[in-house]
Amino acid sequence: MTIFTQLSADYQRVEKAIRFLDDNARRQPDLTEVAAHVGLSEYHFQRLFTRWAGISPKRFLQFLTKENAKALLTRTSVLSAAYEAGLSGPGRLHDLLVQCEAVTPGEYRTKGAGVDIAYGFHPTPFGECLLALTGRGICFLAFVDGGRQYALEQLRFDWANANLREDPSRTSLVVQQIFAPRPGTSLTPREPRVIALHLRGTNFQIKVWEALLRLPPGAATSYEALAGQVCSVKAARAVGNAVAHNPVAYLIPCHRVLQKAGGFGNYRYGPARKQAILGWEMAQTEG
Repeated sequence: MTIFTQLSADYQRVEKAIRFLDDNARRQPDLTEVAAHVGLSEYHFQRLFTRWAGISPKRFLQFLTKENAKALLTRTSVLSAAYEAGLSGPGRLHDLLVQCEAVTPGEYRTKGAGVDIAYGFHPTPFGECLLALTGRGICFLAFVDGGRQYALEQLRFDWANANLREDPSRTSLVVQQIFAPRPGTSLTPREPRVIALHLRGTNFQIKVWEALLRLPPGAATSYEALAGQVCSVKAARAVGNAVAHNPVAYLIPCHRVLQKAGGFGNYRYGPARKQAILGWEMAQTEG
């Protein structure tokens, strides 16, 4: 079993725990009750959770409170700071530099006619994903909810006229780069890795996605603040629509956009997964 397969299996129980805590937040269930809900002893749940997140369940769950979300939103100025510093991606967390390239106007109009795409399904720390590559970079990354066929249909919708070919041996190398464990493990290289994205979207969507790439790990922003960076705070609704159509989950961190009041808000792949990713990022950033 690979480390990614193990983390993916662990995630299923972690997500179940997060859902249980969301449903019972007012009661503040203790560790014993949460562990019993996922079918483990307190000891084994503590070990599983710490293996997955790198910190204890109690510490992790502190990240997932509304008050913590509000505190994160007071630091939205880091988006401006990131622009000024010339940051291009979430380098601190994964030692990655993410470069974004839009499709040509012709590729956009024809939905990728003549473009060759390799895809594969792989385990990640947040469940199974579908990753797809063109010759210029990652064009699609989605978590598998509702079955593999549904995820594949999403890819085919975005790139309706492209030539799709399943090639997990090729895509697995990229997945390993994206989800490499924390520093100190054998999968973390010494030199920064460059991840190229090949994105199909309108000019406005590309601008929103590029702005998201400049938001550092462990930070968050609101739709209004993000809109102010892209054009005008009055365009928050349009920005929200662009965020919702993000074709590359996790790498373009739409999970870092929260509601202005401090709520976590919706997420294409479920609110529990959004909270899990945010908590995971904050745990690694603080670590």
